Amino acid sequence: MTPRRLFIFVEGSDDRRFFSRVIVPLLGGDYASVEIITYASMKSVKVCRFVRSITAMDHDFIMCGDIDQERNVKAKKAVLKSRFCVLSDDRIVIIIQEIESWYLAGLDERSQRRLALRSYRTTNHITKEMFNHMIPRFYTSRIAFMADILDLFSIGVALEKNRSFTYFFTRFITPSGIRPGTVRPESASSVKAGTIGEKTAGEGTGAGPGESGTDEISAKPVNNTERREGEGL
Repeated sequence: MTPRRLFIFVEGSDDRRFFSRVIVPLLGGDYASVEIITYASMKSVKVCRFVRSITAMDHDFIMCGDIDQERNVKAKKAVLKSRFCVLSDDRIVIIIQEIESWYLAGLDERSQRRLALRSYRTTNHITKEMFNHMIPRFYTSRIAFMADILDLFSIGVALEKNRSFTYFFTRFITPSGIRPGTVRPESASSVKAGTIGEKTAGEGTGAGPGESGTDEISAKPVNNTERREGEGL
């Protein structure tokens, strides 16, 4: 039996950094590998083909996306299902409002003061623009600021401050046997970003359109001529 692998689809580099540091360490023991795919710069047909390959090989995947301008979670899930050939809502997680809200959710009052941030009881309303506006002036790099947040990140605090993070945790982490009350913040912050099963768009996904390469999941030779949505592998 082929060891099961987990593929987590996220929008961009900020999402990848968060999932590498906080989420992957909690899931690594349940799979042969946990790999992160950034899909924002990928064509829909390629993501669709990737999802079909994962399903055909009986591996697992999670598709994550910001709610953006959609009126509710159901509407956003419908968009992702149509665009990326995802058959079930169960594999989709909508981040509210954007990934920056998950970063800030993990800061307790002491950590907020340390980073010169105002205190927030909830981060359900935080957008990328709001996050960028609150970066202290003494930071010359947005990435450095986000890295410092992850160093101070507490899963227990995040579960109290952001509903969509709590949904993700209870849906995909708690069933694995990790309970909210037993997860230590150190389990996330002690793992360096980008060190576990991380894959960015274009890495390990075969050759370009019209060229010979390998299938993303099974490593079998394929021809990577792009297919329209709805066509099989």
